Amino acid sequence: MDFNFSDDQEQLRDAVRKWVDRSYTFERRQGIAKAGGFDRAAYGELAELGLTGLYVSEDHGGMAMGPVEAMVVMEELGRGIVLEPLAQTLVASGVLGAYAGEDVKSAWLGKIASGEALVVLAQQERKARYRLDQVEATATQAGGGWKVSGDKSVVPAGDQADAFIVPAKANGRIGLFLVQRSAQGVATRGYPTVDEGRAAEVSLRDAPATLVTADGLPALEHAVDIAIACTCAEGVGAIDRTMELTAEYLNTRKQFGVTLATFQALRHRMADMKMQQELARSMSYYASLKLNAPAEERRRAMARAKYQLGVSLRFVGQNSVQLHGGIGVTDEYVGSHYFKKLTQLELQYGDTLHHLGEVSERMQDTAGVFA
Repeated sequence: MDFNFSDDQEQLRDAVRKWVDRSYTFERRQGIAKAGGFDRAAYGELAELGLTGLYVSEDHGGMAMGPVEAMVVMEELGRGIVLEPLAQTLVASGVLGAYAGEDVKSAWLGKIASGEALVVLAQQERKARYRLDQVEATATQAGGGWKVSGDKSVVPAGDQADAFIVPAKANGRIGLFLVQRSAQGVATRGYPTVDEGRAAEVSLRDAPATLVTADGLPALEHAVDIAIACTCAEGVGAIDRTMELTAEYLNTRKQFGVTLATFQALRHRMADMKMQQELARSMSYYASLKLNAPAEERRRAMARAKYQLGVSLRFVGQNSVQLHGGIGVTDEYVGSHYFKKLTQLELQYGDTLHHLGEVSERMQDTAGVFA
């Protein structure tokens, strides 16, 4: 199998990396974090690069690209630990493009592609943990439309987004609905997250909503699988930069008159981290390549990928801190912020233990060896 990237994909990677290196410096990121963890101007710059339209069809002003291009972009954003939630834009545009009616597509996909509208997935509920079929929010028909009531937690940039994709029970089944943040009955409470980004608690009380699809559970699973693939790619980018920072530190920091990199035990530790780095990369590729597979195959692949990413994220992050010593957890040092990011990514969309259970439940007769 050829894992080389095309010229267009390499050019896309180069454009995003240059933007991160030149425009999204650590100092700018720190300023955004202190201001609340989200900057509409930075998000607009991502839109100017065309990244908000990656999954949007050309008919609606997008680039009509696929999972591999999204993976390339998210790796580079992970290297810069970019706070603005482009992954949520990919989720929203992917779900609306695949499941919404033409009226919803016409109303929203162009705005998403241009960066005018930020639409995020608001699926998490307090009692659901990582179960997507556990939904307490409800939707009722009102005249020619719908009204949604419920509470959603840890919604990415929830108090800054323009609209939410909300799963809610309607007529005994889970549907997906689009709710505007400015609608009557919507209240948000924002707060910073561990990685210095932004999330919010979202309260919906008879909020006017637009039906995306009545058969919402398959669409919700697809949405979360897109998010998992993006999380894996972002994690690989953050791991890559963490490895670079750690190697640089070991090659410059001296103890007993010699650099730390000369100690064999520390070199062995770095070798173990390198193994986890490459395992993470290969499983991220696997996740992206399986994103358009049939639902059962796709879900199984995402569980496998997220399990391995969870192991790698935790191993690399913790060992990087240990190899740095005390400086590795200071706020002034960039490495500590990568550790926070790696820690949070390990927990997003199902932690390692959850996905180990998913892998176990989805094993077939081959136990996954030949699948």
